[in-house]
Amino acid sequence: MTAAPAVDLDRTLAALADPRRRLVVDLLRDRPRRAGELAEAAGLGPAAMSRHLRTLRASGLVEETHPEFDARVRVYALRPEPMAHLKAWLEQTERLWTEQLASFKAHVERAP
Repeated sequence: MTAAPAVDLDRTLAALADPRRRLVVDLLRDRPRRAGELAEAAGLGPAAMSRHLRTLRASGLVEETHPEFDARVRVYALRPEPMAHLKAWLEQTERLWTEQLASFKAHVERAP
């Protein structure tokens, strides 16, 4: 893994470390939502939700758009790329451990 994807992965994992941000990601899996709607569903005030959304935007997990009818309204949606990178990393890690465990099993079975 090169430096840039590793930094992106670190940001993704750091953003997902907080249970409230994971809740926001879960809510956004269904559909894009307004910031106020997310705050209400998460039981957070506007300032706290703003901090969490800022972290999710910085990690690249979510993107913010403004509807044409009102630029003050912020709508958040998931971005697939960070999760795809996380999934690829997890698959690589799983392959490594599977190979290591298979090698260990073969070694133990050869031992007298």
